[in-house]
Amino acid sequence: MLSKYFQLLIPKIIRDSIDHIFGKAGEIADKSGTTFSEVFGNDILIFTFKVIGFALIGGIFMYFTRQTIIVMSRLIEYDLRKDIYDKYQSLDVAFFKMNKTGDLMSRVYEDVSKVRMYLGPVILYGANLFFTFIIVIISMIQVSPTLTLYTLLPLPILSVSIYYVSSIIHKKSEVIQRQLAKITSTAQEVFSGIRVVKSYVKEEQFLEHFEEECEDYKQKNISLAKVNAYFYPLMILLISLSTILTIYIGGTMVLDGQLSPGVIAEFILYVNILTWPFTAIGWMVSILQQAEASQKRINEYLHKDSRIVNATDTKLDELAGHIEFDNVSFVYPDTNVQALTNVSFKIAPGEKFAIIGKTASGKTTIADLILRLYDVTEGSVKIDGVDVRNHNLSDLRKLIGYVPQDSFLFSDSVKNNIRFGNANANDEQIEFFAKKAAVYKDIMQFSEQFETKVGERGVTMSGGQKQRVSISRAFIKDPDVVILDDCLSAVDANTENAILNYLNTALDGKTAIIITHRFYNLLHFDKIIVLEEGRIAQMGTHDELIGIPGFYSEQYNAQITQV
Repeated sequence: MLSKYFQLLIPKIIRDSIDHIFGKAGEIADKSGTTFSEVFGNDILIFTFKVIGFALIGGIFMYFTRQTIIVMSRLIEYDLRKDIYDKYQSLDVAFFKMNKTGDLMSRVYEDVSKVRMYLGPVILYGANLFFTFIIVIISMIQVSPTLTLYTLLPLPILSVSIYYVSSIIHKKSEVIQRQLAKITSTAQEVFSGIRVVKSYVKEEQFLEHFEEECEDYKQKNISLAKVNAYFYPLMILLISLSTILTIYIGGTMVLDGQLSPGVIAEFILYVNILTWPFTAIGWMVSILQQAEASQKRINEYLHKDSRIVNATDTKLDELAGHIEFDNVSFVYPDTNVQALTNVSFKIAPGEKFAIIGKTASGKTTIADLILRLYDVTEGSVKIDGVDVRNHNLSDLRKLIGYVPQDSFLFSDSVKNNIRFGNANANDEQIEFFAKKAAVYKDIMQFSEQFETKVGERGVTMSGGQKQRVSISRAFIKDPDVVILDDCLSAVDANTENAILNYLNTALDGKTAIIITHRFYNLLHFDKIIVLEEGRIAQMGTHDELIGIPGFYSEQYNAQITQV
């Protein structure tokens, strides 16, 4: 407000200077030999310094205005991105299975940027327009209410136009943001699976698909641009009409002696001052509508609640390792596929427990339920006699060492990928567990050894190397319960034997669950269950199951025969 007040004093000075010149114009005619500079030189100098002075003061206040609003918008942008990132991490696994990564990223970057543009420039220019309009109207009415009325006559038409166009812009903006998210998802998916795309020579097919999506995005943007293209000339036309009315009506009033000539100049300057804020209305409305569409998309996830909620803050320091499944049935929420049906078993503390079965028999689902990545549909999963839903979720997962079927490595050094299991681990511990997982020699052959960057998703390492780094990462936690989900499928026989020899020692005293479709002669299991289509088909020790006709004995004999 202060900025606009001092800037809008300038038209008053221009009016006074013109009226002053007109008032003294007769002196040049009356005094022969008198020059313009002799009569008006000092006055013009004073007026000039006033204009410069007020412009500088107004500029200083505008500087602080921009410092306040634009910096504020950047801080909100930072907070909003952080809040979305935190929210993503708090949501359950099912959420990520039901939503594409590209769409999630689009909301963090594109949508937040649109909202930031509203919170910064739009609010700044909106405040600029509001204060400019109020101060200009007050100033104009004080000089001439009649001329003010004629000058502002086109503005109601402008207001109606803005209201009508803004609704069109809002609809188009929401469609554009959804299409942009679709393009981002497509690109992310292709680049994540680039090996498959190249091996099947599908580059052209995906390029055509991407071009179609981009063409659709382009056409939607052009449609929005056309609306803006009609809007801007309309505003300039209406504002130019205000200038014409000011000159015509004001000129008539000057000839009638109702106004001084300086007033016309003052009013024309006021109209010009209003030109940019009013011209920016279209841009502001467009950004506002895009921001509204973007914030709506952001709120979809910010207001989404996780199905997995921590029920207690009570500290959990250790697990004895007693695990019980009591008539557990589970349906995946994202696909509605029945993964488990009435599964019941008990694992005593310190036991080695094997889960064997065909693909999609529900083996990994059991691990997910123990870790409480999902909640059971029916029945209960208990650890140390307490339902996992009543344990401290964070502490529960810290005390379980999990090596998943899909060995995921972060785009960081080998050392930091192993240390991910224990942030306080020193170099000696990292090397020790790398040796026990039979990956130490492989690491030492890398150019930078433990400092070697593994690339996105560990792309520079083989499948077997990634599995062994994952094993190191799990055991460096020194967990009370260990879950190994088919974690030796990509290693050779010698490496497998080395790891199994270590596991025999490392798993002493720990409850261990090994999920596999293979048979390990070097590991003794206290109990084995065989899953078929989400149900327990067989349960017992190796000696018991080998003598019973069924999946276990068939698979075991087949593997022995192959060896």
